[in-house]
Amino acid sequence: MNGARLRALAELVRAPAALSVPGDALAGAAAAGYPQGRRTAFACAASVCLYWAGMALNDYADRDLDAVERPERPIPSGRVSPGAALGTAAALTGAGLVCAAAAHPRALTVAVPLAATAWSYDLWLKPTPAGPYAMGLARGLDVLLGAAPGGARAALPSAAAMAAHTVNVTRLSRDEVHGTTPARAGAAAAATAAVAAAVAARAGTGAGPRTDRAAAAALAAGYGALALTPQLAAARDPSAARVRAAVGGGIVAMVPLQAALTSLGGSPRRGAALAALVPAARALTKRIAAT
Repeated sequence: MNGARLRALAELVRAPAALSVPGDALAGAAAAGYPQGRRTAFACAASVCLYWAGMALNDYADRDLDAVERPERPIPSGRVSPGAALGTAAALTGAGLVCAAAAHPRALTVAVPLAATAWSYDLWLKPTPAGPYAMGLARGLDVLLGAAPGGARAALPSAAAMAAHTVNVTRLSRDEVHGTTPARAGAAAAATAAVAAAVAARAGTGAGPRTDRAAAAALAAGYGALALTPQLAAARDPSAARVRAAVGGGIVAMVPLQAALTSLGGSPRRGAALAALVPAARALTKRIAAT
């Protein structure tokens, strides 16, 4: 496979955005009290495979629309065929389910609904009012995948935080092509501030070690700053370019949010390792679009 083909596939699956995915499983595992090991590693791999599958399927489903609005995307530009994109989505879905089963057989009770939600979103729900909520559900399930098989209840607050952020970013992403309004961008910023405040409040009132809670509060503040800055810029200038920057920033900001939630779960070292991915995620999204 030559370099051009590899780049086309990387664009198809939005490869850099995968850095925003393993933290879901890590946050879930931390909340459930699972040690870092084989189970968590396979859960992270399952998350990445299912995410990339969703991205490939998204381009397959949107190929006619992209031919008009984003002709540079891999399918309308002729670099990837529709059949190859669909086959990539199916293969990555299968790989994700295999990895989930390797993490724990009962993890499939989360991975299968997660995959079904992603396919339903791409093929049917994306243009409907339910679309952003389906994406939020998928992210929440991704957190619970890391907590499988027995830690789902403990991981629900973290899953809710990731779901709320995802709904917010997905709503804003609907305005990437034609721009938004100051009110819509402002509402996105307000929602981000609410998520950051909720996580910081958990850090302030939690029962864990003070150092873990302090780390979580600092990471929540970093999440808020990273996501809010481009959203506020879009509120001032609601052009399509500003919206795309805000959506890209929202995707990268998932990493410090996951880091904060992981620290809240009693794993500050994992949280710090996640936070260290932010510079790489920002650099890669400048080379290959994450949206």
